[in-house]
Amino acid sequence: MIDIFRKYITIKNIIFFILAILALVFLSKIKDIAILFFASYVIACSLNPIADKLEKRIPRSAAAGIVMFGALGIFLAFVVPILVMGGHQIHSFLNVLPDHMQTAKNFIFSLPYLNASDLRHIDLSSVVASAFGFTGNVVSTSISFSKEIVSGIIYFLAACLIIYYFIADKETVRKGYISLFPTEIKERADEILETISQKIGGYVLAQVVTMASVGIIVFLGLLMLKVDYALLLGLITAVFDLVPVVGPALALIVIIVSVIKFGPITIGLAILFFLFAQWAENNLIRPYIFSKLFNLHPLIIYFFLFVTAQYLGIIGVVFAPAIAATVCVLIEELYIKSIN
Repeated sequence: MIDIFRKYITIKNIIFFILAILALVFLSKIKDIAILFFASYVIACSLNPIADKLEKRIPRSAAAGIVMFGALGIFLAFVVPILVMGGHQIHSFLNVLPDHMQTAKNFIFSLPYLNASDLRHIDLSSVVASAFGFTGNVVSTSISFSKEIVSGIIYFLAACLIIYYFIADKETVRKGYISLFPTEIKERADEILETISQKIGGYVLAQVVTMASVGIIVFLGLLMLKVDYALLLGLITAVFDLVPVVGPALALIVIIVSVIKFGPITIGLAILFFLFAQWAENNLIRPYIFSKLFNLHPLIIYFFLFVTAQYLGIIGVVFAPAIAATVCVLIEELYIKSIN
């Protein structure tokens, strides 16, 4: 026991851990940049297996370029047109949102098992006015919105460059990371990095598949019901699915408000399609995909969702599962395995 203590509790290791703590404090001060690099690393981890296979036939830099151009091509060919169409539907949806809210009010008041006279004091006119005001505000602040788009494009291009170098210089990055550790734990640090890369890379692919499955099922269901904004509602469902429990609940509320003018039968069928999409994801798609990777208890996901929402904002929430996977791997490798 004393020999183990002397082996690991050295001046060099103490200095290393102090520097590691200072590095974490520094990263907290530049969290936006840290999130950009972490998100880029997560995406690079998901693309590295393809580059590794191509590297057997062509140089690594060429393989990285092919992977990046391929990923961007898929993004531009499928995602951008969907978002453009969704953008048009968002603008139209905001214009008719007050009418949907008024229809919802009339529908509630018409229910026979509710006392409408007790609900008449609920005045939605202010809410409707706010919705109109919000729509007008979106138009009036188009210049600021354009600036945000330009800023987003700059961050997107920066992320593309960072992802490319993470893929192209995979070994260089790995060696640079290992060089930061004392000699006696370099091998262990390399193993931990490899484990983290495999976990978060696989998680990204699994998350994309599960999100897409929910969005597609909802979109097809609403399309069969001939509901307006079916594509937009499918996109909302897929994006909100990133946030467990709360996200799907919000998506369901938006769907109900959007279809309420079609009557109770359509409302019921839309809810059934939504519930079927959630059931298929949670009981068929997600268990199959995530069983190939690893299991994270929902409480762990919730904890990291709340923490990242508090300190990192919406981007932190999006990458909360990857952050949770990274932290869990570190705890397991550095603490749990050691004490057991």
